[in-house]
Amino acid sequence: METFNSIECFVRSAEVGSFAEAARRLSLTPAAVGKSVAKLEARLGVRLFQRSTRSLTLTEAGQLFLGEVSASLHTIQNAVANLASAEGRPAGTLKVSMGTVFGRLYIVPLLGEFLRRFPAINPDWHFDNRQVDLIGQGFDAAIGGGFELPPGVVARKLTPAHRVLVASREYLAQREAIRKPDDLSDCDGILIRSPQTGRVRSWQLTSRRQEHSPLSLKARMTMSDSEAACATAAQGLGIALVSMPFAVGYLNAGTLQRVLPDWYVDDGNISIYYAEHKLLPGKTRAFVDFVIEQFAEQQLAQRFSAV
Repeated sequence: METFNSIECFVRSAEVGSFAEAARRLSLTPAAVGKSVAKLEARLGVRLFQRSTRSLTLTEAGQLFLGEVSASLHTIQNAVANLASAEGRPAGTLKVSMGTVFGRLYIVPLLGEFLRRFPAINPDWHFDNRQVDLIGQGFDAAIGGGFELPPGVVARKLTPAHRVLVASREYLAQREAIRKPDDLSDCDGILIRSPQTGRVRSWQLTSRRQEHSPLSLKARMTMSDSEAACATAAQGLGIALVSMPFAVGYLNAGTLQRVLPDWYVDDGNISIYYAEHKLLPGKTRAFVDFVIEQFAEQQLAQRFSAV
């Protein structure tokens, strides 16, 4: 067991490049992690890390050893977690990352039913609009869209990630009719800034007939959140390009209406992500299957489709 713990300290330190960060995630002290790795090195007879006051890097032997033990460590941990589940039911802390507003609107309302089915699971949910390092930061799953899929991570599609143009009835009544994309060039645009890059992306509109046109909306203001952009557009301050999950409520209430309803932006999919393991922890499998089931039952993919 001591060797197993030492290997876990080594793998976590290699993943994050720091004894201190590995200690935080393992609920140990940095000194304990460093000592455990040193014992492992002494037992193996090789140096696994090059240490300096500012960095912790793998040696060639360390890289080789990490490749050999990392996947096996995760498999063993998952097997232990599954066997430790209360009376065979999924159990344990479930660490999940999701977008702030999307999570509040569509995932948090599922929590009550989820806990009724799986009372031994303890949610540890993080709300952030940035992509997380699923494996390195120890997350069991993440929900979002537009993310690059790193090695060792799989995605299950929940819904298309369509964006649509919306404005208030009052704003549109003050302008000439907007019948084609070129008519947008003189309109006040409420544009979304990427939380990852801080830049406003250049979007391409797609029609139901699969025609394409660049979005030529003049930037009147920028926001970093689609919900805020919807609320701003509802005040009659311009036309916003927003994600459908945030626009649906405003459209159903009649507070906003679609501009150029035959046109939309295809931004990929909103998916649920998790680490690829032969033996997935029961708590993770339960959560993934539950979310997919609920999205299907509520027909959210159809509701969020702009087509």
